[in-house]
Amino acid sequence: MDKFIYKKSAGITALSASITDFTYKKHSHMEYAMGVTLRGIQHYNLDGSLQLSYPNGVMLFNPEQAHDGMAHDKAGLDYVMIYIEPELLLEAIGKKDIVRFSTPIVYYDKIKQNILSLANAILSEKDEAMCSELLLFLTDSLLQTNLSTDYKKDDTLVRKAKDMLHADLNNVLKLDEICKELNVSKFQFIRSFKAHTGIPPYQYFLNCKIERAKKLIEKNRDIYSAVAECGFVDLTHLNKHFKSVYGTTAFEYMSHLNLVR
Repeated sequence: MDKFIYKKSAGITALSASITDFTYKKHSHMEYAMGVTLRGIQHYNLDGSLQLSYPNGVMLFNPEQAHDGMAHDKAGLDYVMIYIEPELLLEAIGKKDIVRFSTPIVYYDKIKQNILSLANAILSEKDEAMCSELLLFLTDSLLQTNLSTDYKKDDTLVRKAKDMLHADLNNVLKLDEICKELNVSKFQFIRSFKAHTGIPPYQYFLNCKIERAKKLIEKNRDIYSAVAECGFVDLTHLNKHFKSVYGTTAFEYMSHLNLVR
């Protein structure tokens, strides 16, 4: 049976997941995401390449790095993840410039143990001070091994398009208006956007709406205000798309958060 448990503390979201049949649709997160495969094989496509994370594999995702995800076979998969806002990670490692994970999967025991310790502390609702200390231990181990400042920046057109998309998340995607403002054809824009982000503009826009809904739920503990403010038709509409990215409905996600002291 598929199972997803989310908790949040010290600005970090932790996930404990067990899946057999569930498949994540292609999506991306605004946060850094780090996880450990506990049982089975994690199967996903990242930047056009198939990745397989075996037990004890450490999975590292950069912000806005498009990927899907599933169990590799019928045996299923158990894993944990943590999601960290870029500003928080940069503060912890003492850097101002964006850093990137240079390798998608590594097998470093120290990083694995630090991720598991932080995830377990959040999932078992330990004090925020402890979680913050464990984050620092994790970032120290990352600094020793796997961070790079070399990454491809968005070109001007894609950067402007992203700004326009983020500014209008409570409405439907106005593709024609964006293309007119950028002075490009619709198909030229879609092709260029997908080449830079790994996903087409509609899916990117939908992902942004879902992430905004998640943050509103965390802040207000009110799923219906998230439905309204993010332009979803109704709760069923939000739940459908929320589950494709997070494995659980918006209501179930809020219920997990409400359990946190």
